[in-house]
Amino acid sequence: MSTEHEDLERIHNHVYAAVDAGQLSDATRAFDVLLQHHPDNPFYHYMRGLALKYQMDWAGSLRDNLRAIELSEEFGQAQHWNAAIAATGLGQWATVRELWAACGIAIPEGDGPIDGDFGVAVVRLNPWSTGETVFMRRIDPVRARILNVPLPESGHRFGDIVLHDGAATGARFDGEREVHVFNELERVVPSDFQTFVVFVRAESREDLDALLRASAPGIGYAEDWSHSIRHYCLRCSYGAPHTHAQPADQDQAQPWQPERNLGIAAQSHLSVEKLLKDWVAGHPGRQLDAIETRECATPVREDGHAWWLSPDEADEDEAAPSDEDE
Repeated sequence: MSTEHEDLERIHNHVYAAVDAGQLSDATRAFDVLLQHHPDNPFYHYMRGLALKYQMDWAGSLRDNLRAIELSEEFGQAQHWNAAIAATGLGQWATVRELWAACGIAIPEGDGPIDGDFGVAVVRLNPWSTGETVFMRRIDPVRARILNVPLPESGHRFGDIVLHDGAATGARFDGEREVHVFNELERVVPSDFQTFVVFVRAESREDLDALLRASAPGIGYAEDWSHSIRHYCLRCSYGAPHTHAQPADQDQAQPWQPERNLGIAAQSHLSVEKLLKDWVAGHPGRQLDAIETRECATPVREDGHAWWLSPDEADEDEAAPSDEDE
Protein backbone atom coordinates (compact mmCIF):
# COMPACT_ATOMS: atom_id res chain seq x y z
CA MET A 1 0.00 0.00 0.00
CA SER A 2 1.46 3.37 -1.04
CA THR A 3 2.19 6.12 1.44
CA GLU A 4 -0.28 8.41 -0.35
CA HIS A 5 -3.04 5.79 -0.09
CA GLU A 6 -2.29 5.31 3.61
CA ASP A 7 -2.45 9.06 4.17
CA LEU A 8 -5.81 9.32 2.39
CA GLU A 9 -7.19 6.39 4.36
CA ARG A 10 -6.08 8.08 7.58
CA ILE A 11 -7.76 11.33 6.51
CA HIS A 12 -10.89 9.40 5.52
CA ASN A 13 -11.15 7.82 8.98
CA HIS A 14 -10.33 11.10 10.71
CA VAL A 15 -12.90 13.18 8.83
CA TYR A 16 -15.88 10.99 9.72
CA ALA A 17 -14.81 10.99 13.37
CA ALA A 18 -14.53 14.79 13.20
CA VAL A 19 -18.11 15.09 11.93
CA ASP A 20 -19.35 12.79 14.70
CA ALA A 21 -17.56 14.99 17.25
CA GLY A 22 -19.02 18.20 15.80
CA GLN A 23 -15.62 19.45 14.63
CA LEU A 24 -17.05 20.87 11.43
CA SER A 25 -14.29 23.25 10.42
CA ASP A 26 -11.74 20.48 10.77
CA ALA A 27 -13.98 18.10 8.83
CA THR A 28 -14.49 20.59 6.01
CA ARG A 29 -10.73 21.03 5.56
CA ALA A 30 -10.23 17.25 5.51
CA PHE A 31 -12.97 16.80 2.90
CA ASP A 32 -11.21 19.47 0.82
CA VAL A 33 -8.12 17.26 0.77
CA LEU A 34 -10.05 14.11 -0.05
CA LEU A 35 -11.90 15.81 -2.91
CA GLN A 36 -8.65 17.04 -4.40
CA HIS A 37 -7.79 13.36 -4.92
CA HIS A 38 -11.33 12.08 -5.56
CA PRO A 39 -13.20 14.99 -7.20
CA ASP A 40 -16.00 12.73 -8.50
CA ASN A 41 -16.77 11.00 -5.22
CA PRO A 42 -20.46 11.74 -4.47
CA PHE A 43 -20.19 10.66 -0.84
CA TYR A 44 -17.43 13.16 -0.11
CA HIS A 45 -19.40 15.93 -1.80
CA TYR A 46 -22.49 15.02 0.21
CA MET A 47 -20.55 14.92 3.47
CA ARG A 48 -18.78 18.22 2.88
CA GLY A 49 -22.17 19.70 1.98
CA LEU A 50 -23.54 18.33 5.24
CA ALA A 51 -20.71 19.86 7.28
CA LEU A 52 -21.18 23.18 5.49
CA LYS A 53 -24.93 23.07 6.13
CA TYR A 54 -24.33 22.90 9.87
CA GLN A 55 -21.93 25.83 9.51
CA MET A 56 -24.71 27.71 7.67
CA ASP A 57 -22.49 28.09 4.60
CA TRP A 58 -25.41 27.90 2.19
CA ALA A 59 -23.50 28.57 -1.03
CA GLY A 60 -20.95 25.85 -0.30
CA SER A 61 -23.56 23.38 0.89
CA LEU A 62 -25.71 23.92 -2.20
CA ARG A 63 -22.71 23.48 -4.50
CA ASP A 64 -21.67 20.19 -2.89
CA ASN A 65 -25.15 18.72 -2.65
CA LEU A 66 -25.95 19.54 -6.28
CA ARG A 67 -22.65 17.93 -7.26
CA ALA A 68 -23.50 14.85 -5.17
CA ILE A 69 -26.88 14.64 -6.94
CA GLU A 70 -25.16 14.92 -10.32
CA LEU A 71 -22.61 12.20 -9.51
CA SER A 72 -24.96 9.74 -7.77
CA GLU A 73 -26.26 6.77 -9.72
CA GLU A 74 -29.51 6.66 -7.74
CA PHE A 75 -31.91 9.27 -6.40
CA GLY A 76 -30.96 10.40 -2.90
CA GLN A 77 -33.46 12.09 -0.58
CA ALA A 78 -30.73 13.37 1.74
CA GLN A 79 -28.83 15.20 -1.00
CA HIS A 80 -32.02 16.75 -2.38
CA TRP A 81 -33.26 17.88 1.05
CA ASN A 82 -29.92 19.38 2.02
CA ALA A 83 -29.66 21.13 -1.34
CA ALA A 84 -33.19 22.51 -0.88
CA ILE A 85 -32.31 23.76 2.63
CA ALA A 86 -29.21 25.51 1.31
CA ALA A 87 -31.07 27.00 -1.67
CA THR A 88 -33.76 28.23 0.74
CA GLY A 89 -31.10 29.87 2.89
CA LEU A 90 -29.88 31.66 -0.26
CA GLY A 91 -33.38 32.59 -1.43
CA GLN A 92 -32.90 30.77 -4.75
CA TRP A 93 -36.57 29.93 -5.14
CA ALA A 94 -36.48 28.46 -8.64
CA THR A 95 -33.89 25.92 -7.48
CA VAL A 96 -35.84 25.28 -4.27
CA ARG A 97 -39.01 24.52 -6.21
CA GLU A 98 -37.19 22.18 -8.60
CA LEU A 99 -35.70 20.24 -5.69
CA TRP A 100 -39.00 19.85 -3.84
CA ALA A 101 -40.64 18.71 -7.08
CA ALA A 102 -37.91 16.09 -7.49
CA CYS A 103 -38.73 14.86 -3.97
CA GLY A 104 -42.42 14.60 -4.87
CA ILE A 105 -43.44 17.30 -2.38
CA ALA A 106 -46.41 19.40 -3.46
CA ILE A 107 -45.96 23.12 -2.88
CA PRO A 108 -48.08 26.15 -3.81
CA GLU A 109 -47.52 27.38 -7.35
CA GLY A 110 -45.54 30.54 -8.00
CA ASP A 111 -42.06 31.84 -8.61
CA GLY A 112 -41.01 33.40 -5.30
CA PRO A 113 -40.92 32.31 -1.66
CA ILE A 114 -43.22 29.45 -0.72
CA ASP A 115 -46.08 30.42 1.58
CA GLY A 116 -48.14 27.34 2.31
CA ASP A 117 -49.48 25.47 5.32
CA PHE A 118 -47.43 22.42 6.24
CA GLY A 119 -48.92 22.08 9.70
CA VAL A 120 -47.81 22.85 13.24
CA ALA A 121 -44.58 21.46 14.66
CA VAL A 122 -41.97 22.40 17.26
CA VAL A 123 -38.65 24.11 16.61
CA ARG A 124 -35.62 23.92 18.89
CA LEU A 125 -34.08 27.40 18.80
CA ASN A 126 -30.29 27.67 18.95
CA PRO A 127 -29.91 23.88 19.31
CA TRP A 128 -26.16 24.31 19.80
CA SER A 129 -26.89 26.31 22.98
CA THR A 130 -29.87 26.39 25.34
CA GLY A 131 -32.24 24.74 22.86
CA GLU A 132 -35.49 26.44 23.87
CA THR A 133 -38.42 24.75 22.12
CA VAL A 134 -41.44 26.64 20.81
CA PHE A 135 -44.33 25.83 18.52
CA MET A 136 -44.23 26.95 14.92
CA ARG A 137 -46.40 26.85 11.80
CA ARG A 138 -44.51 25.51 8.82
CA ILE A 139 -44.93 27.61 5.66
CA ASP A 140 -42.83 25.27 3.55
CA PRO A 141 -40.94 22.01 4.21
CA VAL A 142 -38.06 23.79 6.00
CA ARG A 143 -39.31 27.26 7.00
CA ALA A 144 -41.76 28.15 9.75
CA ARG A 145 -43.19 31.08 11.69
CA ILE A 146 -42.80 31.03 15.50
CA LEU A 147 -46.14 30.88 17.34
CA ASN A 148 -44.95 31.26 20.96
CA VAL A 149 -43.17 34.15 22.68
CA PRO A 150 -39.57 32.93 23.09
CA LEU A 151 -37.46 34.09 26.01
CA PRO A 152 -35.42 37.20 25.17
CA GLU A 153 -32.19 35.27 25.82
CA SER A 154 -32.95 33.16 22.73
CA GLY A 155 -32.49 36.18 20.47
CA HIS A 156 -35.79 35.30 18.81
CA ARG A 157 -39.29 36.78 18.75
CA PHE A 158 -42.88 35.80 18.18
CA GLY A 159 -43.48 35.83 14.42
CA ASP A 160 -39.87 35.21 13.36
CA ILE A 161 -39.52 33.02 10.29
CA VAL A 162 -36.82 30.41 10.84
CA LEU A 163 -35.08 27.92 8.59
CA HIS A 164 -35.05 24.47 10.19
CA ASP A 165 -33.44 21.14 9.47
CA GLY A 166 -35.27 18.47 7.51
CA ALA A 167 -34.92 15.57 9.95
CA ALA A 168 -37.03 15.50 13.11
CA THR A 169 -35.10 14.96 16.35
CA GLY A 170 -37.97 14.26 18.71
CA ALA A 171 -41.67 14.77 19.37
CA ARG A 172 -43.92 16.91 21.53
CA PHE A 173 -47.58 16.70 22.50
CA ASP A 174 -49.45 19.77 21.20
CA GLY A 175 -52.59 19.14 23.26
CA GLU A 176 -54.14 16.81 20.69
CA ARG A 177 -51.37 14.74 19.11
CA GLU A 178 -47.65 14.20 18.87
CA VAL A 179 -45.86 16.61 16.51
CA HIS A 180 -42.30 16.59 15.24
CA VAL A 181 -39.47 18.63 16.74
CA PHE A 182 -36.97 20.17 14.30
CA ASN A 183 -33.67 21.92 14.95
CA GLU A 184 -33.47 25.54 13.86
CA LEU A 185 -30.63 26.41 11.52
CA GLU A 186 -31.07 30.16 11.10
CA ARG A 187 -33.53 33.01 11.52
CA VAL A 188 -34.29 34.19 7.99
CA VAL A 189 -36.98 36.87 8.52
CA PRO A 190 -37.01 38.80 11.83
CA SER A 191 -40.40 39.68 13.30
CA ASP A 192 -41.66 43.23 13.78
CA PHE A 193 -42.68 42.35 17.32
CA GLN A 194 -40.56 43.00 20.40
CA THR A 195 -40.62 40.79 23.48
CA PHE A 196 -41.79 42.40 26.74
CA VAL A 197 -41.37 40.59 30.04
CA VAL A 198 -44.32 41.44 32.27
CA PHE A 199 -44.82 40.69 35.98
CA VAL A 200 -48.40 40.83 37.27
CA ARG A 201 -50.61 39.65 40.11
CA ALA A 202 -53.78 37.84 39.09
CA GLU A 203 -55.93 36.73 42.01
CA SER A 204 -57.61 33.99 39.98
CA ARG A 205 -57.19 32.02 36.81
CA GLU A 206 -60.14 33.95 35.40
CA ASP A 207 -58.24 37.21 35.93
CA LEU A 208 -55.24 35.84 34.07
CA ASP A 209 -57.38 34.43 31.27
CA ALA A 210 -58.93 37.87 30.78
CA LEU A 211 -55.45 39.26 30.14
CA LEU A 212 -54.39 36.45 27.82
CA ARG A 213 -57.57 36.87 25.77
CA ALA A 214 -57.39 40.68 25.64
CA SER A 215 -56.39 42.45 22.46
CA ALA A 216 -55.13 45.91 21.67
CA PRO A 217 -53.50 47.64 18.69
CA GLY A 218 -49.87 46.58 18.35
CA ILE A 219 -50.24 43.41 20.46
CA GLY A 220 -49.29 40.15 18.81
CA TYR A 221 -49.57 37.51 21.51
CA ALA A 222 -49.47 37.18 25.30
CA GLU A 223 -48.19 34.01 26.96
CA ASP A 224 -48.18 32.94 30.60
CA TRP A 225 -44.58 31.85 31.01
CA SER A 226 -45.31 30.76 34.59
CA HIS A 227 -47.31 27.92 33.06
CA SER A 228 -45.74 27.31 29.66
CA ILE A 229 -42.02 27.32 30.44
CA ARG A 230 -40.68 23.96 31.55
CA HIS A 231 -37.06 22.95 32.01
CA TYR A 232 -36.46 19.53 30.50
CA CYS A 233 -33.60 17.14 30.88
CA LEU A 234 -31.84 16.39 27.59
CA ARG A 235 -33.84 13.23 26.91
CA CYS A 236 -37.11 14.99 27.67
CA SER A 237 -36.07 17.76 25.30
CA TYR A 238 -35.69 15.26 22.48
CA GLY A 239 -38.66 13.08 23.43
CA ALA A 240 -36.39 10.08 23.99
CA PRO A 241 -37.99 7.23 26.00
CA HIS A 242 -37.02 7.14 29.68
CA THR A 243 -38.52 7.59 33.14
CA HIS A 244 -38.12 9.99 36.05
CA ALA A 245 -38.82 9.39 39.70
CA GLN A 246 -42.15 11.14 40.30
CA PRO A 247 -42.84 13.23 43.39
CA ALA A 248 -45.48 11.80 45.68
CA ASP A 249 -47.82 14.77 45.26
CA GLN A 250 -47.58 14.96 41.44
CA ASP A 251 -51.25 14.16 40.88
CA GLN A 252 -52.50 16.60 43.49
CA ALA A 253 -53.87 19.92 42.27
CA GLN A 254 -51.41 22.73 42.72
CA PRO A 255 -52.62 25.89 44.47
CA TRP A 256 -53.05 28.96 42.29
CA GLN A 257 -50.01 31.24 42.23
CA PRO A 258 -51.09 34.90 41.89
CA GLU A 259 -47.64 36.12 40.81
CA ARG A 260 -47.41 35.49 37.08
CA ASN A 261 -44.57 36.02 34.62
CA LEU A 262 -45.73 36.80 31.10
CA GLY A 263 -44.11 37.22 27.72
CA ILE A 264 -45.96 39.68 25.52
CA ALA A 265 -45.14 40.20 21.85
CA ALA A 266 -45.90 43.79 20.92
CA GLN A 267 -44.82 46.47 18.50
CA SER A 268 -44.23 49.11 21.17
CA HIS A 269 -44.01 49.72 24.91
CA LEU A 270 -47.09 51.94 24.67
CA SER A 271 -49.13 49.05 23.28
CA VAL A 272 -48.22 46.92 26.31
CA GLU A 273 -48.95 49.75 28.74
CA LYS A 274 -52.39 50.28 27.20
CA LEU A 275 -53.21 46.57 27.31
CA LEU A 276 -52.22 46.24 30.98
CA LYS A 277 -53.82 49.50 32.08
CA ASP A 278 -57.16 48.35 30.71
CA TRP A 279 -56.72 44.91 32.28
CA VAL A 280 -55.89 46.29 35.75
CA ALA A 281 -58.89 48.62 35.59
CA GLY A 282 -61.21 45.70 34.95
CA HIS A 283 -60.98 44.15 38.43
CA PRO A 284 -59.62 45.21 41.86
CA GLY A 285 -57.63 41.98 42.30
CA ARG A 286 -55.33 42.70 39.35
CA GLN A 287 -51.93 44.36 39.70
CA LEU A 288 -49.09 45.27 37.38
CA ASP A 289 -45.64 44.99 38.97
CA ALA A 290 -43.28 45.71 36.07
CA ILE A 291 -42.76 45.80 32.32
CA GLU A 292 -39.24 44.96 31.18
CA THR A 293 -37.62 44.48 27.81
CA ARG A 294 -34.16 43.45 26.66
CA GLU A 295 -32.55 42.62 23.36
CA CYS A 296 -30.20 39.63 23.22
CA ALA A 297 -28.09 38.26 20.39
CA THR A 298 -28.49 34.65 19.36
CA PRO A 299 -25.85 32.39 20.95
CA VAL A 300 -22.83 31.85 18.74
CA ARG A 301 -22.38 28.37 17.35
CA GLU A 302 -19.05 26.77 18.17
CA ASP A 303 -17.49 23.50 17.06
CA GLY A 304 -17.18 20.56 19.43
CA HIS A 305 -20.75 19.34 19.81
CA ALA A 306 -22.88 17.34 17.38
CA TRP A 307 -25.99 19.33 18.29
CA TRP A 308 -27.97 18.11 15.28
CA LEU A 309 -28.25 14.58 16.66
CA SER A 310 -30.83 13.38 19.14
CA PRO A 311 -29.54 11.23 22.05
CA ASP A 312 -30.69 8.02 20.35
CA GLU A 313 -28.77 8.98 17.21
CA ALA A 314 -25.54 9.83 18.97
CA ASP A 315 -23.92 6.61 17.81
CA GLU A 316 -25.15 6.96 14.22
CA ASP A 317 -23.52 8.92 11.41
CA GLU A 318 -25.91 11.10 9.45
CA ALA A 319 -23.52 10.58 6.56
CA ALA A 320 -25.78 7.65 5.80
CA PRO A 321 -24.12 6.29 2.62
CA SER A 322 -20.68 4.82 3.13
CA ASP A 323 -18.09 4.90 0.38
CA GLU A 324 -17.88 1.38 -1.02
CA ASP A 325 -14.72 2.25 -3.00
CA GLU A 326 -12.56 3.17 -0.03
